[in-house]
Amino acid sequence: MADASYPEDLLYHPEHDWVRIDGDTATFGITWFAQDALGEVVFFDPPEVGSSVAAGESYAEVESVKAVSDVIAPLSGEIVEVNTALGDGPEAINSDPYGEGWMVKVKLSDPSERESLLDAAAYTSQLD
Repeated sequence: MADASYPEDLLYHPEHDWVRIDGDTATFGITWFAQDALGEVVFFDPPEVGSSVAAGESYAEVESVKAVSDVIAPLSGEIVEVNTALGDGPEAINSDPYGEGWMVKVKLSDPSERESLLDAAAYTSQLD
């Protein structure tokens, strides 16, 4: 398991998802807190490339030894890439949630939505 961390260069959704924005594209994943709460992730059910996601709505599912959980989109857009490596190695979501455990890349449809996301300090303050 990775150590608890919340990188300062990311933005966070209150539902425990992170976003790394690069121009008009964003990478999504789940936070250390989310993967820790889930326990050992055994399956990732990704969306289709080309499908649309809406901020605050489920776009994928992760299955752990405890439960199946929806993954919430922090921003809206179109899926342009899926981390297919998670099909064979979903444990990367636990071991490297901000690196190899990324889930999808999205071409943003409304970049202003980022204003509703939290920085690392605001996100971690609501975890207590």
